[in-house]
Amino acid sequence: MTRATLAQVLQPALRSGYAVPGFVCLGWEDARAYVAAAEAEQAPVILQAGPGARAHMPVAVWAAMFRHLGEGAGVPVVAHLDHGTDIEECRAAIGEGFTSVMFDGSRLPLSQNIDLTAAVAGLAHAAGVSCEGEIGFVGYARGAQSKGTDPAEAARFAKETGVDAMAVSVGNLHLQEDAGNGLDLPRIRAIEAMTVVPLVIHGGSGVPASERSDLAASSHVCKFNIGTELRQVFGRALREAVARDAARFDRLELLGETEAPLVEAARLVLRQLGASGKAGQGALSQ
Repeated sequence: MTRATLAQVLQPALRSGYAVPGFVCLGWEDARAYVAAAEAEQAPVILQAGPGARAHMPVAVWAAMFRHLGEGAGVPVVAHLDHGTDIEECRAAIGEGFTSVMFDGSRLPLSQNIDLTAAVAGLAHAAGVSCEGEIGFVGYARGAQSKGTDPAEAARFAKETGVDAMAVSVGNLHLQEDAGNGLDLPRIRAIEAMTVVPLVIHGGSGVPASERSDLAASSHVCKFNIGTELRQVFGRALREAVARDAARFDRLELLGETEAPLVEAARLVLRQLGASGKAGQGALSQ
């Protein structure tokens, strides 16, 4: 198998009652670990390069790395640009080979968010790739406050933008380090009643594992972005590697010891979301 678009992995998930994780990548070590986990679980996987990652390493390098991992994998791998806030950045990512882009206009007035997201969706679809948008605003732990998604606005947004996936604000927060008290289920059900677009939960690390499993099986939520909890695994593993021998200095040796813990943690997420064994569902791009 080779690279897939977001729509190609989320539509089967929507039909069959599971979700696919969007794993937030910061470098080669974690991206490789997430593909290894997906192959071990025979699951589709979404590799994401967010704003922080793109500030650290150029979009073209991320695209090449994700393409290399996807083309060598035996499972569907989506190369996803997360939180693009500029049409030209999204255009560049599409040109470099990303198979999915998110345009985040959630801080903009509704009509402007719709217009710009629709423009990016048009660019993406013309190139044969997918587009995710956000309606409402997902806030940040110890940062900007959320604005909950209005179901009627979500229905309008989905219809007028043509997005393949829609990120919603339903009690979730970016960068939350511990599982919170759960999501606003009545709001999720109200959104589902008005649109059939696959829904995305950003800040998935802050959602209790049992609730992630339940929503994956019984709702339109087909994608959970998972970053913080896996960065915590990476950090612990790296600290332990350094502490075991203070004389070691080879970065490849030290970073190599983060891979096995990351693989196991990512495999657990894939199982929780019901994605294990679903690698063969959906058509793949060439």
